[in-house]
Amino acid sequence: MLSCDTLIRNATVLDGSGADGQRMDVALRGGRICEIGPHLAYDASESMDADGLILAPGFVDVHTHDDTSVIRTPAMLPKLSQGVTTVIVGNCGISAAPVQLRGEPPDPMNLLGNADVFCYPTFAAYVAAIQAASPAVNVGALVGHTALRNNHMDRLDRFATEVEIDAMREQLKEALDNGALGLSSGLAYLSAYSASTEEVLSLATPLAAAGAVYTTHMRSETETILDAMQEAFEIGRLSHVPVIISHLKCAGINNWGRSEEVLRTLETARTEQYAGCDCYPYAAGSSTLDLRQVDERVKITITWSMPHPEIAGHTLAQIAALWGVKQLEAARQLQPAGAIYHSISEEDMRRILRHPATMIGSDGLPNDPLPHPRLWGTFPRVLGRYSRDEKLFSLPEAVHKMTGMPAQRFGLAERGMIRKGYFADLALFDAERIIDTATFSDPMQPAEGIAGVWVNGILSYTAHGATEKRGGRFLSRGKTKWIQ
Repeated sequence: MLSCDTLIRNATVLDGSGADGQRMDVALRGGRICEIGPHLAYDASESMDADGLILAPGFVDVHTHDDTSVIRTPAMLPKLSQGVTTVIVGNCGISAAPVQLRGEPPDPMNLLGNADVFCYPTFAAYVAAIQAASPAVNVGALVGHTALRNNHMDRLDRFATEVEIDAMREQLKEALDNGALGLSSGLAYLSAYSASTEEVLSLATPLAAAGAVYTTHMRSETETILDAMQEAFEIGRLSHVPVIISHLKCAGINNWGRSEEVLRTLETARTEQYAGCDCYPYAAGSSTLDLRQVDERVKITITWSMPHPEIAGHTLAQIAALWGVKQLEAARQLQPAGAIYHSISEEDMRRILRHPATMIGSDGLPNDPLPHPRLWGTFPRVLGRYSRDEKLFSLPEAVHKMTGMPAQRFGLAERGMIRKGYFADLALFDAERIIDTATFSDPMQPAEGIAGVWVNGILSYTAHGATEKRGGRFLSRGKTKWIQ
């Protein structure tokens, strides 16, 4: 009889392609899937009867800020407990590497931690740190445009010079040579808002030869969102590089109801070039406290404040009333700080989430003391609330959005699918029970309905919690196979 490390019997297999499920056994050996089929006869070191539960590829969180968490807190429970087996870090123009600070990290790089966590002057050094930490999840990494600007510019509120751009490009090439997935930008933030389109295009140019991608937190997600989308697509078109729009949304009350025209703009671009987006399943965002986003019609919750840490968890309206000032003045006094903005229309979010070009990304902020619930709840929320309960899309399509599609778009070789010979990143869950439990008032709660999570063949999480066995690896860029 053939032998294997693990045999999962009687699972309803959703292979990540979007196809309907089939009742199968899946055998794992040496960190890979060695056989798939009905009634496999294997002598297994470990065996589990799935009893019809859904077995899917491990979920790929395409939009995270886990750059330093995968090293400092390698158990990665907020992600592992959702069935996430791979995180993409380095989003929104901010990355842990390559970085050389001359003081405190500029906003929004401070979302990743204080100055002491930025200790990777080269991308190779960051890769080595991940390998040494051996996190519970796999890690793929983008290089942040703002991080590169920080390394070579005396101030960030201006254009970069040709000399500075050349220096940035050399660091980007070093990162690509060491497996980076591509370049990210955060042009909406003041630390990158002054960068010209030409500056970003100059950095995007080396991506094509490397088979890498360009992801962007666009220059605007409010009234001028269509102009920002056109800028993103122009950069991709001229550099011959796939474009992924980060956390696509219509932000701000004055922008509600525009998701149809936003998606038409995306669809038009997709007839000419490779383009897609990611989205989180909540009608609220979270980032640093930005005075430009203060709107007294919008509920804004403060998650942290350097000068006033005692105020975390209160709304900006409550703080302003307590201090006897306008909300904008209260926000000034709180900075630097973090905030959750309830500034998105649920209808717009659902329309974007449902679009076939949309992947799932949490955009969670693990360093927040009172994080947005998306950090712990994104993937079960999509599967439970939006797929099962509200039937926004089928379960196979939901799984495809968080497995096969992102793995192929980001070049995660032999992952994201349940196929013979592929790496054994797997999530076993109860489709009738899976749901997020994290809330805005109590955000650090694991999901219900996750029965097992394997990372490179290692059972790392069960219904009883983490097994404390960590199987994650750094994932170098492979060949992208774009799914339109």
